Amino acid sequence: MTPEELARSHAEESASGPEDPASEMGKMAAAVSSVATLATEPGEDAFRKLFRFYRQSRLGTADLGGVVDFSAAHAGCSTAPGSQKVVRSQLNVSSVSEHDAHRAGLKPVSKWQAYGLKDYPGFIFIPNPFLPGYQWHWVKQCLKLYSQKPNVCNLDKHMTKEEPQDLWEQSKEFLRCKEVNKRRPRSLLEKLRWVTLGYHYDWDSKKYSADHYTPFPSDLAFLSEQVAAACGFQGFRAEAGILNYYYLDSTLGIHVDRSELDHSRPLLSFSFGQSAIFLLGGIKRDEAPTAMFMHSGDIMVMSGFSRLLNHAVPRILPNPEGEGLPHCLETPLPAVLPKDAVVQPCSVEDWQVCASYLRTARVNMTVRQVLATDQDFPLEPMEEQKRDVTTEDFCHPDDQNSQVKRARLNLDS
Repeated sequence: MTPEELARSHAEESASGPEDPASEMGKMAAAVSSVATLATEPGEDAFRKLFRFYRQSRLGTADLGGVVDFSAAHAGCSTAPGSQKVVRSQLNVSSVSEHDAHRAGLKPVSKWQAYGLKDYPGFIFIPNPFLPGYQWHWVKQCLKLYSQKPNVCNLDKHMTKEEPQDLWEQSKEFLRCKEVNKRRPRSLLEKLRWVTLGYHYDWDSKKYSADHYTPFPSDLAFLSEQVAAACGFQGFRAEAGILNYYYLDSTLGIHVDRSELDHSRPLLSFSFGQSAIFLLGGIKRDEAPTAMFMHSGDIMVMSGFSRLLNHAVPRILPNPEGEGLPHCLETPLPAVLPKDAVVQPCSVEDWQVCASYLRTARVNMTVRQVLATDQDFPLEPMEEQKRDVTTEDFCHPDDQNSQVKRARLNLDS
């Protein structure tokens, strides 16, 4: 099927009103057919092939017909793409009080919906459980607070002494003028790609260490503890965080998060801003992954069998309505918050900067427990062994226009 035929098919389906199971199956079949006809590159495995397919996918066609949409399942659409793979997951409702959920900006756990995927035990997907407006706090923290010292970011090695260390203050005027002057140089905040919290991940050694640590943000720790408890992981400790900042041309290479010493504890992922396609594969790269949408406010939990599976983000999806925000981000944070809430007010001025940034961007927070209870970091040998530079555990986003410079490191080159 040619791109023109795919586009025409999609337009005809849209004009026909609510889609029936047959048309949904047709879209999925078309997507599978498109993947099948994609030429395989020499030495390319099944995961890499799907990664390349979705990175090159055409919006408004059947290319995305096979992507699981948990939001549609949440809305009760039994014919949504991939719905045959979706199963309900049980949450521990009594483990989190309504008051503690509210403190973190979450709905009562009894009102959450949780899903899993067949053949992926331990994987839990929670479509946006945040109270209206409360995502504003977490977006502001990622952009304004967590990017500051003592936390570590990708810009540290490139900033001169003359450049301001406060990314927010340097960037907010640029972002306010974004629509007025689109040819201006990017602000520091727009050059931000990753930030590490708590035990700071070393991208070279792919390890955490006791001597590279700063206090983990208390508000994010509290949020993570509530989500982990609701998913059955009482006593979860938020010890390390990696924040990834994506633009529409960014990708996240295929990798496995195995650097934490305790793999029995879950990995929590929080998404804000523009939507993305997430690929969850198997233990080996020759297993074809399952594609799913991640929308603003969605939470993913990878635990048990799914904790050490290959995964990646091949595509950030622009808002179909243009440079706008997802509807869930249009509601402001309530003026009156619980007295003991970990969420803080967000000024109109601050949100204007955040909104300008998110119109073409996405932010993701992943939170991990590094050590088991009473566990210490192992003693390192006196001489560091020669490092094998591979793409394993390569887990921060890259822009496509900078891939050539990192061809040996980045799977997306």
